[in-house]
Amino acid sequence: MPEADALARQTQLRHWAAQHHGLALQAVNLRLAAGDASFRRYYRLTLPDASTRILMDAPPEREDSAPFVAIDRAWAAAGLPVPKLHAVDLEAGFLELDDLGDTPLQTRFEDEHDPATLAWHDAALALIHELQNRATPDDLPTYDAALLGRELDLFPEWCLERWLQTSPPSGWTSLRESLIESALAQPTVTVHRDYDAMNLMVVDEALYLIDFQDAVAGPLSYDLISLLHGRYCRFEAARRAEWIEAFRRRAVADGRLEPTVGAEAFRTQVAAMAAQRALKVLGIFCRLTLRDHREGYLARLPHFLTHLEDALADLDGHDAFKTWLADAFRPALAARLAKSGLDREGTA
Repeated sequence: MPEADALARQTQLRHWAAQHHGLALQAVNLRLAAGDASFRRYYRLTLPDASTRILMDAPPEREDSAPFVAIDRAWAAAGLPVPKLHAVDLEAGFLELDDLGDTPLQTRFEDEHDPATLAWHDAALALIHELQNRATPDDLPTYDAALLGRELDLFPEWCLERWLQTSPPSGWTSLRESLIESALAQPTVTVHRDYDAMNLMVVDEALYLIDFQDAVAGPLSYDLISLLHGRYCRFEAARRAEWIEAFRRRAVADGRLEPTVGAEAFRTQVAAMAAQRALKVLGIFCRLTLRDHREGYLARLPHFLTHLEDALADLDGHDAFKTWLADAFRPALAARLAKSGLDREGTA
């Protein structure tokens, strides 16, 4: 958003907050709290009694906040930890929510072997079970073959053709079809769809869900792999396997997964889901850079390429694509990043 438009939106937001709280305009204490990969911005409002709220600015011509509001209310009613809504103006694109602080989960991580990092991942995995057990997927959009395909197609369009200026390799079509088929074979549950540490806030040592407006009714393992193949950690295969098997057993015990789905079959489904998401992320990060002029995303590509390689290593077949990934794509990615001065992964 151009700076002039952002300032105009902020002025409108100040007037909205003043009217909602019965304050004089000059008494509105507002400061930018965060932005994200969308057109949303978040401001912290400090009220006269020193309490604080978060104001979401989501320009209605750019962002539809209705799904966020509906999901927030439904999940709150189900007893899930989400921010309380204090005011909603969908026409203006303004929301007022609880202030959950400034501690996203990744700030509690050390390295992949640190006991605290592992314990927080255990807590986040437990919350996935609560989400799937408590929140019905009935009113959510369906994560169907068309959506899965559109996400996968971000990789050849934005990462290969537009950024690397190359064509999809032999084996791409068969891999694409296989990943979609595997995803659709899984039980359908409520899927956050961006269950990453940055979207889990730590409040009084408990986790709260945020940024859930894109939730869908989709595959059982999607949020699991979003966490275990996220942007902040890369866990060893044995550690991932332990978490995946524990997740399977809990899902069977809760009735979300049929007991006939054994450990090996579930690991294969998880690997296919992880490959789908890694390919999507590689495409999205290039699109954010090329189309939306966002910085910091290209430097993360090697991390998600490694996640993709980890996932494909657990899948049989697709040898042509795996060979291309190692012999052509990885060297081309490294060369392109080096040319851009991004040959070291950043933290943006």
